Amino acid sequence: MAMGEFELIARHFTRPSLPDSAVVLGVGDDGALLQPTPGHQLVISTDMLVEGRHFFAGAEPETLGHKALAVNLSDLAAMGARPLGFTLALALPVADDAWLAAFARGLFALADAHGCPLVGGDTTRGPLNLCITVFGEVRPGRALRRDAAHAGDELWLSGCTGEARLALALRRGEAWATGDVAAVADRMDRPTPRLALGQALAATPGVHAALDVSDGLLGDLGHILRASHLGAEIDLSSIPVAPALRGLAPEHQRDCLLAGGDDYELLFTAEAAAHDAVLAAGRMAGVAVTRIGRLTLEQGLHVRDAQGQAIHATVRGFDHFAD
Repeated sequence: MAMGEFELIARHFTRPSLPDSAVVLGVGDDGALLQPTPGHQLVISTDMLVEGRHFFAGAEPETLGHKALAVNLSDLAAMGARPLGFTLALALPVADDAWLAAFARGLFALADAHGCPLVGGDTTRGPLNLCITVFGEVRPGRALRRDAAHAGDELWLSGCTGEARLALALRRGEAWATGDVAAVADRMDRPTPRLALGQALAATPGVHAALDVSDGLLGDLGHILRASHLGAEIDLSSIPVAPALRGLAPEHQRDCLLAGGDDYELLFTAEAAAHDAVLAAGRMAGVAVTRIGRLTLEQGLHVRDAQGQAIHATVRGFDHFAD
């Protein structure tokens, strides 16, 4: 007998309430009830993953469960927020019990690691589509907003960019891509939301603006520059290069570093006087952070090599309706 919608929810997505969580009422009613910490603001973000657009057909369901939540938690990290809970809207071509069990395993492993319970959602029949809305909280005035950058701020990056782009190229069989896809697959399939770093930065005086790198470093930086009405200079030689990218031709390595998506690292700005405090926040969170440039009053984005020479680089990030 085929599994019905409510049996599907009860079997795979209904769990006991977590003690000491913000959830007053979770899965099973017409709506969830959350109780944020007094004196905090809610942070809410939604992301959708569509088969054939955001992931390959036949992708491993446990990995999909992880990534669907990870990309949303990454948005909370970019705001400096602490997770409270999430909802899941799930369209499925068929209610496959084994697929659902694996998907839920990946989803809840990450949710439990960050104390972020599922509080509701919806299921329906249709092309495979995963849509998650996350709820978080942050102290008033401490959210890391895109429009809060200052001229003269240092520009910082967590971790490394480009490995997810290389993984995609290897899977597509692009001629320039060399290396072992297994060495970089997790960077594309199982990204790490930088929640501890985001919260540490939000608590660090002098840190101003942030976002997560989902559509390419330069393209995403453009969002901060437009919102804050500023420009930027980037020192290409300062951007960390992951071992998997070191054997690529310079132009392809540069493309991965500057335009590759799906990294979910944090790109953020801080006043120069906060330099040591930013490094300390990275150490506290266990994440390497690197100064890669600075913001300028003069609008425009300039990338320079180790000799200070300008490098032509594509600024536009990934666009779901143009790419």
